[in-house]
Amino acid sequence: MRSLIDISELTLDELDELIRTADDIIENPQKYAHACSGKKLATLFFEPSTRTRLSFEAAMYELGGSVLGFSESQSSSAAKGESVADTAKTVSCYADIIAMRHPKEGAPLVASLNASVPVINAGDGGHNHPTQTLADLLTIHREKGRFGDFTVGLCGDLKFGRTVHSLITALKRYSGVEFVLISPNELKLPDYIKESLKKEGIPFLETGDLEGVMPKLDILYMTRVQRERFFNEEDYLRLKDSYILTPEKLANAKNDLSILHPLPRVNEISVAIDDDPRACYFKQVLYGKYMRMALILKLLEVNV
Repeated sequence: MRSLIDISELTLDELDELIRTADDIIENPQKYAHACSGKKLATLFFEPSTRTRLSFEAAMYELGGSVLGFSESQSSSAAKGESVADTAKTVSCYADIIAMRHPKEGAPLVASLNASVPVINAGDGGHNHPTQTLADLLTIHREKGRFGDFTVGLCGDLKFGRTVHSLITALKRYSGVEFVLISPNELKLPDYIKESLKKEGIPFLETGDLEGVMPKLDILYMTRVQRERFFNEEDYLRLKDSYILTPEKLANAKNDLSILHPLPRVNEISVAIDDDPRACYFKQVLYGKYMRMALILKLLEVNV
């Protein structure tokens, strides 16, 4: 039995395999329509979610399986004080695989150590979000046709942005990747991640100037400033509009720039950009479903 808690647990060969499977699902959906017949996915979401939870559910249904679970902690025995470990042991009695989102870093890992079925980390606090990274990678693959030999701008909340942390962990393993880290001082990428980049000789630039670096970017990954990660409302209000991407700010961008965002957005990307052919964030939403389908198949060891 195998779980997925951190994107680094997947080798490059396994990432390629998942992308090939997702591509095949896109081209041949009927081939997979009954692949998980009789299997059950439990979605344990202790934190709000739209895309991740619904895409996991859609993924399992489109594989012919079924879904059970909860979408808020108050509707589970966590509200009575039940531990993550006991919840994992209990749900293992009812489901074949678990997808868990939790506000506390490390909670899905604790679940995986106590469950008797595979556990997928669907986001743990400000730490990690491996399946969003799978969606990001499929988007990049289908837009660019390659991994590597490009410059990736990561903009917004890089301190608490678990999607950013996971994406850097995945992309740094490919050759020719340069990171541009765009954020206010208070929301810079954590030092431990920057130290890993330095140690591995991976080039990166820290800046607060989005427009200044726009011409060199091949991929721009926007993120929202996350209200739920702040202890001080005044700090959130001061920082929330640090970066707002508008058509004017794309004036010097490359024609083949790919604009990604893990969503939800608040106002950091103007809706005027939604019809720009470089906008890929709603494609990411769809690709997330296909990659989660591929991952469920892999962890359940289903061959199609």
